[in-house]
Amino acid sequence: MRFVLTGSSTGIGRALALRLLSRGHQVWGVARSNQADFATQHAGNFQASRCDVANWDEVAGVAAEVAATWNHVDGLIACAGIQGEVGPTLSVDPKRWSATVRTNLDGTFHALRAFNAQLVKAPQRAKVVCFSGGGATKPRPRFSAYGVAKTGVVRLVETIAEEERDRAFDINAIAPGSINTRLTDEILALGPVVVGEPEYAAAQKQKATGGASLERVLDLVEWLLSPASDGISGRLLSAPWDPWPTLESHRAELAASDIYTLRRILPEERGKKW
Repeated sequence: MRFVLTGSSTGIGRALALRLLSRGHQVWGVARSNQADFATQHAGNFQASRCDVANWDEVAGVAAEVAATWNHVDGLIACAGIQGEVGPTLSVDPKRWSATVRTNLDGTFHALRAFNAQLVKAPQRAKVVCFSGGGATKPRPRFSAYGVAKTGVVRLVETIAEEERDRAFDINAIAPGSINTRLTDEILALGPVVVGEPEYAAAQKQKATGGASLERVLDLVEWLLSPASDGISGRLLSAPWDPWPTLESHRAELAASDIYTLRRILPEERGKKW
């Protein structure tokens, strides 16, 4: 199968590229970094393009490049992202805050929009996996730009799933959990004064204990790209915490519910009569 993967040069993105390649898939990696060496190592199965996903013209250019080589795309994994501006929201740099949102949220939308024409041509059910993360389901002090963008990604996924519900197309978001990546190192480098004592202490513990399972994240993405997840769309799934391997047997029930979505909680749902 043919997959486009943004953010393929480092961290979870690079691990995903290796997993998909090991399964015999073809991968087109998109990143700001030069991936020529990796492409040479995996010649014939991995191709790469450089672009900033926050820049629509650049992403559209890569999509045209892919379309000139592949007659369709089976799946898209929007993994590119940055932690960006960190600090008390009302004191951070406005331009860096906006740039963080643009990379994480606009970057995801740009990939979805640019590669949709190739996904439509997929010979089987097209698959899209987007990365959400820390701050999407609850406030994360000092990480508002990242959290706001990742929350936006979830609602974007939910909206597109509803708009495209009559099409052979599944789109979902995942929360990978506390994986040790460059984002963890950034938190430790910034220190407790910038990120806050709780975040710093959590990052120290995560680094020391190894963090959440990367394999579990890779397994979830692979499952969402497979026919086993057909019909499951518009959901936010946690790699470490949700029982996603069993959802195949609950797809009808899931489709008729708002489970694994972002929703407002009403007083009566907490036994209140306000």
